[in-house]
Order: sequence, then C-alpha cells, then structure tokens
Amino acid sequence: MHEVAAEAIDKINVVTQIFDANVWTMVGVVLLGFMGGTLSGFIGSGGAFLMTPGMMNLGVPGVMAVSANITHKFGKAMMGSKKHGELGNVDKKLAVFLLATAAVGIRAAVVVNGYFFEKLGKSGSSLYVSLFFVLTLSIIGYSLLKDALKSRKEPGAGPSEKLLNLSRKFQFKPLIHFKVANVHVSLVVLLAIGFCVGFMAGTIGVGGFIGVPAMIYVFGVPTVVAAGTELFLAMFMGAWGAFNYGMQGYVDLRLVLLLYAGSLTGIYFGAIGTHLVKELYIRLVTAVLIILCVVSRIFAIPEYLQELNIVEFSEGSSVMFEICSKIFLFGSGIMATFLILFWTFQAKAKKRASDLSFSHGSD
Repeated sequence: MHEVAAEAIDKINVVTQIFDANVWTMVGVVLLGFMGGTLSGFIGSGGAFLMTPGMMNLGVPGVMAVSANITHKFGKAMMGSKKHGELGNVDKKLAVFLLATAAVGIRAAVVVNGYFFEKLGKSGSSLYVSLFFVLTLSIIGYSLLKDALKSRKEPGAGPSEKLLNLSRKFQFKPLIHFKVANVHVSLVVLLAIGFCVGFMAGTIGVGGFIGVPAMIYVFGVPTVVAAGTELFLAMFMGAWGAFNYGMQGYVDLRLVLLLYAGSLTGIYFGAIGTHLVKELYIRLVTAVLIILCVVSRIFAIPEYLQELNIVEFSEGSSVMFEICSKIFLFGSGIMATFLILFWTFQAKAKKRASDLSFSHGSD
C-alpha cells in the first residue's frame, strides 16, 4: 500500500516540477480551459481534442493530460446532461447499454496508457497518445470538413447516410428497443460501439466524437437525443475514468481545477454563440480546428522519437518542430475562440439593433 502511494506521489511530482519550472504553464492551462470551454459551449464537444494535446505541449505527460481531461469532463457532462434531461433529450436505457462496454474500454485504455508511461516514461506515453490522436482525429476532422463543405454547396444537405444504410445489414438479433430515441438496435452492435467510445475516451479524453456520430449514423438516433444521451453517458465515463486513473496516481487535481477556472467562463460565451451563429460556421470551425490540432501533434512526434533515441535530429530541427507544434495548437485555438466570440457579439449587436429598430417603428 505504501509503495502504491509513493508511486502516485512520484507521478504527481512530474507535474509539480513543470509548474515550479514555469508559473506561466499554469496560465497556459487556464487558457486551454477557456478555449476548450468556449468550444464546448459552441460546438457541443468537451474541447478535449484541443486541451489534451495543449497540456502535452506544455510538458504534461500524455497519460496525465488525458486523466486531467477525463476528470474535468465529468463535471461539465453532469451539468449538460441535467439540462438535456429536463428537455427529454436523454435516452437513459441506451446510455446504460453503451456504458456496459464503455467501462471496459476505458479500463483497457487506462492499462495501455499506464503501460507506456511505466515502460517508456513521459516520452513514450506522449508518443502513444499522439499517434492515436493523429490516427483517429484526422479521419474525424476530414469527415466533418467534407460534410461542412458539402452543406455549403448544397444548403440543407446533411452528412452522408451511407454508414446508416450499411449498419442496417448488421442488425443481428437480439434487437433492443429504445423508447426515447425510437430505434431498434442490435445488442452486438451496441456493445461494440460502447467499447470503442470508452477506449477512445480513455486514450485521448475524446469520446463524444464517435459516440454522437455513431448514435446518429449507425443507430439512427435523432441528433438532439444523441447529444443529450452522450452527455449522460459521458458523466459516468468521466467518473469511471477519473477513478481508474486516480487509483494509479495519474490524476493531478491542480490541472483539473485550472482547466475548470478557464472552461466555466468559456462555456457561457460559447453557449450564447450556439443560438446566434449559423450551424455551417460551427461545423467549419470544428473541422478546421481538429485538423490543425492533428498537424500540431504531427510536429510534436519527432521530439518524442528523439527522446526515446529512435531517431536523431539537429538541435535547430528539434526547436523548429516544438515551435511549430505550439503555434499550430495555440494559434488555431486562439483564432477559433476569437472567431466564436466575434461572431457571437456581432450577431448579438445586430439582434439588438433590429430590436431597437422594431421598437422605434412601433412607436
């Protein structure tokens, strides 16, 4: 027991050393929280695709960046699912079935993440998370951008229904009926999707990016119910993920609290923008930001490879890779946050001017 406690303290000391070395790192984490919160309120995502690699750019090991993110996600999901529940947008039965294997997926991700950290240290952990991040998020970012551009050329066009049509061929019995979502889904498909959502959430802190699309395009769940059910599911996945990472000593509550310090303010502004800004803009910002975050991780990978003595680069090349990684991530995050706030206040000003004009016209 004492050995486990000592090991946990050693892991947390990694982040302590980072904070002690540079106080501005804490400011950077708060900024990441604000950007992630603004995106969360604006696009309905936890902004983990920005915050996880952002913390890694600040020197936090991949496994600890993920653990802080998934712990932080629990509180936000609890708030969001409560609101959706009041509106009748949560299918709790569907969430429970998905959670059955999502919990297994999270546990598997924690074991794998922990293995890389224990065997290869901070660089090995960050390399694994980065490679997984690049592989999965590049596919998601490309798909979102493709659908957004399609909507721009063909107003009213939604994402492709090819996946939904394909999934109907795999409706193996038994089929489970979900009343709120009004769909019948194969138990086998449910359990497989649940595991994938859990493993992805446990690996990079992002689960909703396959959870929501899967519910919509594989199960046929209405969009608003998919969003509400995902938040309800994320609340329990966040709690389970936080527990598992915490038991192994990977959760540093200071990181979590610093993320909250920024995100709780950002969520407020982002949520206002959702009702005022065109959906096309929301989808475009999401897609482009994800792709830029992926590019940022690609530039970070050479540094981890060099630290593991797999490849060698000149000192100048290493510095260039590090600078490019930070510029792409923080630059894209700041730009996206600025655009969201600009569009929000612009739309709010136009609405106010329109209301005043209508008021004077009535007089």
